[in-house]
Amino acid sequence: MTNLSLRLRIFLFFCFLAVASIMAASVAAWVGYGRSDAPQAASAFVFTALFSSLLSVMATAGIWLLFDENVAKPIERIAADLRARAHANINQDIDAEAAKYLGDLAPAAQAMTAQLSTATMDTAQTIAEKTASLQSEKERLTAILSDIPIAVILVNPEHQIVLYDGQASDLLSFEGPARLNAYLFDYLEAGGIKSALKTLRNNDLPRITFTALSRSGRSYDAVIRPMGGDAGYMITLEPQEDVTQDLAPHAERPLVYDFSLIERQKRCDLHDKPLNDLCFVVFDTETTGLLPHKDEIVQIGAVRMLRGHMIEGESFEILVNPGRKIPESSTKVHGITNAMVTDAPAIDQAGASFHHFARDAVLVAHNAPFDMAFLHRHKKRIGLTFDHPVLDTVLLSAVLFGGSSTHTLDALGDRLGVRIPAHLRHTAMGDAVATAQVMEKMLPMLIARGFITFGDVLNEVRKHQRIVEDLNA
Repeated sequence: MTNLSLRLRIFLFFCFLAVASIMAASVAAWVGYGRSDAPQAASAFVFTALFSSLLSVMATAGIWLLFDENVAKPIERIAADLRARAHANINQDIDAEAAKYLGDLAPAAQAMTAQLSTATMDTAQTIAEKTASLQSEKERLTAILSDIPIAVILVNPEHQIVLYDGQASDLLSFEGPARLNAYLFDYLEAGGIKSALKTLRNNDLPRITFTALSRSGRSYDAVIRPMGGDAGYMITLEPQEDVTQDLAPHAERPLVYDFSLIERQKRCDLHDKPLNDLCFVVFDTETTGLLPHKDEIVQIGAVRMLRGHMIEGESFEILVNPGRKIPESSTKVHGITNAMVTDAPAIDQAGASFHHFARDAVLVAHNAPFDMAFLHRHKKRIGLTFDHPVLDTVLLSAVLFGGSSTHTLDALGDRLGVRIPAHLRHTAMGDAVATAQVMEKMLPMLIARGFITFGDVLNEVRKHQRIVEDLNA
């Protein structure tokens, strides 16, 4: 019983009352008939028992509906609001009107959250001052590295990328989008690097110079330096030929890093992996219409998350030529015109690029079955299968706020204090960023509810598949 939701337990309680009322009416009719001296009155006693049972069931159902609407739902809503304020730094007032029949509970909850908000603001002020200092240092380091015409990449002992600078991002982009926590061998051939590392360690050298080859056959003058102990190594790359003409123009990329990735991660099955250790790619698509079996993708937008937060500088946005006219009704929604996609790549190229960006990650989307249906339909053209594990923020919302709540992206944004600028709503990148911000708020709330691992979350979301299908086999 403790695993059931409050509303379900209350519903079962009223079901028990209804059954008890029926049994009481039946027993009373049977006893009354037994004490009567009129055998011909049996039908009257049966009718009385049935009529009394019907009235009891109707009265019980009516009282349950009132209780569910005015007590159970508000309690569930207040519990979710309190958890959001405790774990997602939400400062909005609790809806006292929805809990008007709960006496002093809503005002008391509001008073508690006000005190919590005051303490949180004091802590946030301190953190903001420290963060500003760290950001200033990061900007200085980025400026220094930007003036050095050599790509710098820091790699952990498992050959996963911990840090890369703007030059490294440019060079890695020849193979695919640069990604923290990605394996270096997704971009560079493993043989030469492993051989260099072996020579370096066997001869106790401070550094070693060699030629590194990319997966597409480009050659780089490379230097590997061990970071000491078991902290991995740093590799610098300098192209052996001029590649500036091959680089696509883009906005300046900042230095991207997460030094917590240096630590060795415990290897385990995905279902047993803690949520905070997962890499998420939060994405959204814009399409020519709402029918995945016949409409086409016109834009994909995505961001990556590590340690529960978006990675600044790691995003994916691409227009897609659908191979057909975009209806005016669709253009009015997302603003993408036929002229904008004339020179855009088709879904085979765009889908392959997105697949690389999402490699080794859990895909996250709002109403994921819709977006995934387009990608699955074109897997033969793309030449790749999107068999990633998937989380849907609609289902996560149902877990945290109850199945009866509204689960649209706008409703979630209002509930969690995420503001979606009007000009970015219904754009792939705008909705992807908003979904990621919602995900950032939800993760600590899920963990606080006791859903620590990916498997814990999957087991819980499957209870809400009547809302949206869970895509994990």
